[in-house]
Amino acid sequence: MNRQAQGVVMLLLGGAILKASLTDMYLRYVKAGLQPFLIGAGALLVVAAVMTLWYDFRHGATADTECADGTHEHEHEHGDGYAGGHREPRVGWLLIAPVLGLLLVAPPALGSYAAEQAGSALSAQQVSDFPALPEGDPARISVLDYATRAIFDEGRSIGDRRVRVVGFLSADPNGGQLLTRMILSCCAADARPIKVGMNGAVPQGMAADSWVEITGRYSAHRGTDPVNGDDIPFIEVLEWRPVAAPAEQYE
Repeated sequence: MNRQAQGVVMLLLGGAILKASLTDMYLRYVKAGLQPFLIGAGALLVVAAVMTLWYDFRHGATADTECADGTHEHEHEHGDGYAGGHREPRVGWLLIAPVLGLLLVAPPALGSYAAEQAGSALSAQQVSDFPALPEGDPARISVLDYATRAIFDEGRSIGDRRVRVVGFLSADPNGGQLLTRMILSCCAADARPIKVGMNGAVPQGMAADSWVEITGRYSAHRGTDPVNGDDIPFIEVLEWRPVAAPAEQYE
């Protein structure tokens, strides 16, 4: 690929990274704490692209290419038919296509399909002690917090208190639906689902990937994840309501 194509690709890629990292879009790919690094990487690519294009404009486009015999490229081209110039194949410009796709199309965050293909991530949690629930009734906690308390603490740190959690719905292979949230270690490539079964006044008439807010209590009932055989905790649903997907969809 010639310098012009390299410069354009770097410029578009840097612009795409900056566009994502300066809006909520980057949260679909990485954890929130990585935003400063994305901004720095995008800015560096844009600067490198501008310098590459400026150098090519100042030196590459106007200079004659000198051949091995000391003559200039244009003399061969118009004299003895020698092509002379080492022109790069234009197919290199096709590399711009995926970068344009990143600029113009924003893929959604991982949802129910990804959750149904992976086993619950609770087996990877190392939890020994649990702090008291937050103040308020109901206590607002994450799906991950509820699931770890339900599995590893058997609900003792929850007691009879009501809790409120937000997640999206995914299909339960054993029937019904699961309240689900994806967790990240670094980026979307390592996303794993946290799954919570529901009993009681469970959501009705809601499609997979719909976001709901659940108010409920600890349930001692457990299921089994058919993907990896891990336990799936349950929550006794007291009430629920549909909500919009949050800006930060991963936990």
